[in-house]
Amino acid sequence: MNDYESFKKQIYTLSSIDLDAYKEKQMKRRIDSLISKNGFKGYDEYVRGLKTDKELYAAFINYLTINVSEFWRNPEQWAILEKDIIPYLMKKHGRNIKIWSAACSTGDEPYSLVMLLSKFLPLNQIRIIATDIDDQVLEKAKMGVYSYNSVKGLPKEFLEKYFTKLTATSYKINDDIKARVEFKKHNLLKDPYPAGCSMIVCRNVVIYFTDEAKNEVFKKFHSVLKPEGVLFVGSTEQIIQSTSIGFKPQYSFFYIKQ
Repeated sequence: MNDYESFKKQIYTLSSIDLDAYKEKQMKRRIDSLISKNGFKGYDEYVRGLKTDKELYAAFINYLTINVSEFWRNPEQWAILEKDIIPYLMKKHGRNIKIWSAACSTGDEPYSLVMLLSKFLPLNQIRIIATDIDDQVLEKAKMGVYSYNSVKGLPKEFLEKYFTKLTATSYKINDDIKARVEFKKHNLLKDPYPAGCSMIVCRNVVIYFTDEAKNEVFKKFHSVLKPEGVLFVGSTEQIIQSTSIGFKPQYSFFYIKQ
């Protein structure tokens, strides 16, 4: 067994993250770079460090899970959500629609969803489940403090209505928006999925998975969506042969459960 194979097994024992489900060349290159950057001589020494140093472990998980996020990312897709997808879901499932933001990172996406839904529903009728594998980003999401770069793409009406400016470059999201999102730790490759979803938003995550892991995730998404529910994926994540899984493509990056 080579060192990297042993390393993957040790990481699974330590974190329940299955590195076999990620594209190997890409992930190995990232990990090798991290080991070198932290001054370790190899995989075994690095694992020993991860077991004894909480900060090192937290930084590893954060690095591994590739957290890149911002409010209203890809605005043209949010325009489709507002004009077509949300009205469609309300027509099919009524006003009580359950939305899951999977791999939500620092909360930019689920909070964006709440703000968009506030154009259709009173805030007290909105509930978003938001999950991620990384404790650090979930803590940041719950705090709700963001840099100007994170919020600069938001429609001005939302920035003015739902944020408090803390400094010249930082903003805090209002508590009435925060209260509509329930954050939980979740491993897409291992944990049970929340059932009865009207829409699942999972963008720019499965691109790092192997084809086998990706298909398994899409099948699980299909199984927990309500009939005619919607899956919203990232800009580079079109589902090949989506009809064989039971999805009908609807616009770019939106799929309807058949």
